[in-house]
Amino acid sequence: MVLLENDSFLTELTRLFQKCRTSGSVVITLKKYDGRTKPVPRKGHSESFEPADNKCLIRASDGKKKISTVVSTKEVIKFQMAYSNLLRAHMDGLKKKDKKSKSKKTKATQ
Repeated sequence: MVLLENDSFLTELTRLFQKCRTSGSVVITLKKYDGRTKPVPRKGHSESFEPADNKCLIRASDGKKKISTVVSTKEVIKFQMAYSNLLRAHMDGLKKKDKKSKSKKTKATQ
């Protein structure tokens, strides 16, 4: 997994969306990140770790390529605006659900 800066993450995410436009999917996950690189110790060992600030870990994958970034609280609003614009631009290829008409349901129940 490649840890990228916020701007380069958005450009790579754009490339992932364009590559998977006709077939395939992109999986995006968001997670609270406290800066730990090692697992939490067991109950017997007490090690105090206080994160400096809250961060968000964002990962994206198309099944073959994985990218990730860490967004700090100072950069959240700027990143969220750019991220939402990117999602709006690339969510146009979604398939619409087939809606069943109500008239068929009412006739079936009578």
